[in-house]
Amino acid sequence: MSGTWGPRPIVVGVDPDPARRNALTWAADEAALRNLPLTLVYAQGVPTAGYTSGEVLPSWERWNAALHVEGERLLERAVAYVGSRQPRVAVSTQLVEGHPAWVVREMAPGAAMVVLGSWRLGAVQELFTSASVALPVIAHAPCPVVVVPEPEETDERSRYLVVGVDGHPRSAAAVGLAFQEAALHGAALRALYVWHPPLLGVLDEGAAERECRRLLSESVAGHRAAYPEVDLTQEVVRGHPVAVLTQASERACALVVGTRGQGGFSGLLLGSVSQGVLHHARCPVITVPPSGTAAS
Repeated sequence: MSGTWGPRPIVVGVDPDPARRNALTWAADEAALRNLPLTLVYAQGVPTAGYTSGEVLPSWERWNAALHVEGERLLERAVAYVGSRQPRVAVSTQLVEGHPAWVVREMAPGAAMVVLGSWRLGAVQELFTSASVALPVIAHAPCPVVVVPEPEETDERSRYLVVGVDGHPRSAAAVGLAFQEAALHGAALRALYVWHPPLLGVLDEGAAERECRRLLSESVAGHRAAYPEVDLTQEVVRGHPVAVLTQASERACALVVGTRGQGGFSGLLLGSVSQGVLHHARCPVITVPPSGTAAS
């Protein structure tokens, strides 16, 4: 399934609520586009949706066995859903005991990409939708991690992706993956350099803006040559990165950002800017570590 035995799979966390399938849908479609296998993972550790406290059995062994059976049923339904949507995708399942964050972190080194549901919290049963899962996985995963929100309402998305660029070499992987995704999806790409001037301002704003444009142009140059079919728009936007990227995500089909960079919003995925992007973005957010371009 991975390593020397075949292509690395896309790993997706299965939500216990069958109505929440946006992450599963995104992962299945991505696996089909990339011709990759798909691994569905469910971490059992708390009662699933529909397993109320009054039904908990007094014996730990019996309770654990009941959870295991329900977990298998959830995975079976998820496999059937993927099969109906993308019948050519090879699907495997993993039912694992433990906290979802730990389970997914352990699987990430062997994955081409990890896909999680939105981290907006609701019921306690939403195992794969909590920040306590998404942030630890993003902070440690060596591969891209995608956080897919459940939309508050259905809307038509424009066929473009947005990628945040800050000019740092460690953000190159994010830019590369953004071009790759745009080419796979037949979508346009908006490359944004968000300029957040210091509180005291700068002596020459014109020179500062020209430097931002130079860094943006250099960051996309090589990838633009590799993907000439991608319709690219380059923009330098003044403002706070969270506000700018959140607004850009409203009609986008995905937002791509780097992790562990320095400066701008590509740095510290556990910082306020990156957390804000993950929390407020209105489309799937693809976070990419410095060497984390997904296999195709």
